[in-house]
Amino acid sequence: MNQAWLWIIGIAIAVTAGYVISLIIELKKTVRALNEFLRTTEESLKPTLEEVQQTLRSLRGVSDNLNDVTSDIKTLSSSVRDVGVNIKQVSGVVGGITSLARIQASGLKAGVKTGLMFLLHNLFLKKGGDS
Repeated sequence: MNQAWLWIIGIAIAVTAGYVISLIIELKKTVRALNEFLRTTEESLKPTLEEVQQTLRSLRGVSDNLNDVTSDIKTLSSSVRDVGVNIKQVSGVVGGITSLARIQASGLKAGVKTGLMFLLHNLFLKKGGDS
């Protein structure tokens, strides 16, 4: 009976060893396939990563250009605001000069009118007094 158990244990060990050897062979095939898959994936990802880096560089360039344009727009806006302030000041000065010119013209008109009235009045009075 002991020999029967030894035969059963021997057969069980042989079957287990065969199964483990088969499992190791399948595991080896799986590792090879995984390595091949990783190699293929790495090969296909390299161009993609390079393209992503180029895209990021392009986006950085666009961003820098937008910053330059924004800066130029700020400068232009400041210049337009300064021009508006200058135009307002010039308009005020022109309005003041126009008002002053009106006052002077009105004063000149009144002076000429008064002078003519005085001259005519004196001419008629002298003529009338001499006759």
